[in-house]
Amino acid sequence: MTMQLALGPLLYYWSREDTLAFYASAADWPVDMVYLGETVCSRRNLLRLPDWLDLAQALSTAGKAVVLSSQALIESESDLKTLRRLVDDGRFLVEANEWGAVRLLAARGAPFVAGATLNAYNPETLALLGETGAIRWVPPVEMPQAMLVAMPVPAGMQTEVFAYGRLPLAYSARCFTARHYNLQKDDCRFRCLDHPDGLVLNTREGQPFLAINGIQTQSAQVLSLAHRLGELRSAGVDVLRLSPQYRHMGRVVALFRALLDGDLDPAAAPADLDRLMPGAPCDGYWLGQAGMAYSPTTAIR
Repeated sequence: MTMQLALGPLLYYWSREDTLAFYASAADWPVDMVYLGETVCSRRNLLRLPDWLDLAQALSTAGKAVVLSSQALIESESDLKTLRRLVDDGRFLVEANEWGAVRLLAARGAPFVAGATLNAYNPETLALLGETGAIRWVPPVEMPQAMLVAMPVPAGMQTEVFAYGRLPLAYSARCFTARHYNLQKDDCRFRCLDHPDGLVLNTREGQPFLAINGIQTQSAQVLSLAHRLGELRSAGVDVLRLSPQYRHMGRVVALFRALLDGDLDPAAAPADLDRLMPGAPCDGYWLGQAGMAYSPTTAIR
């Protein structure tokens, strides 16, 4: 079966106009599936659940397989109510990003995507997710190729790998962006809007190290596995996830599509992608190395 492309959920906080324009463009991009919804912070409410559902319907009409992503950290009763409404809608596949969502989906007998933040590092966890209804899983972003190859995936379950974008590494009840501006979390003034690809933090030596995105910590570097297409296929990967960025996302999608269609040599991908990234590239986790490491010349074709 041909490997598919997925546009992952938007991890950043953009204006309503920019978000709607982004997905209007995405309707014409050569991706097979689109993930929608707020996964990071419930205060990011320029688009609410009805808006995401309207977008889901429009993208479904445009021929995309739509998945609604749940929030990764449930912190309040209102968050839980939104999650219940998401699950109860029933029209679209849901990505469960915490175990409460898994429980609600299992109770409905609904198939779902097991998100990376469920931390399925071992066969027992993955088997449990399969038993509760997972039809696709996203390995933790730190999982190296060797561990993925060794993982016994239940029959009928697809594997989707985070293949492009700043890596989401951790979540906290504290808002790091608000803290950066000496603001309280409940009075953050929505400063995430000022950083459409996250706020990069440097080491004392001035080297980019992490990016803060509200309550989420990301890598400053941008993961790209475009040059490792042969390895991904050998590992049995069914879907490549591309994480949205503020600029040039359509060109990034087109490049990955050209790779999958055999119209672009994977060896040429690093040079082409470097010009489109909001940060330096990395692929260390895939190799079992430090995440920020990068080896663009060792691809298996």
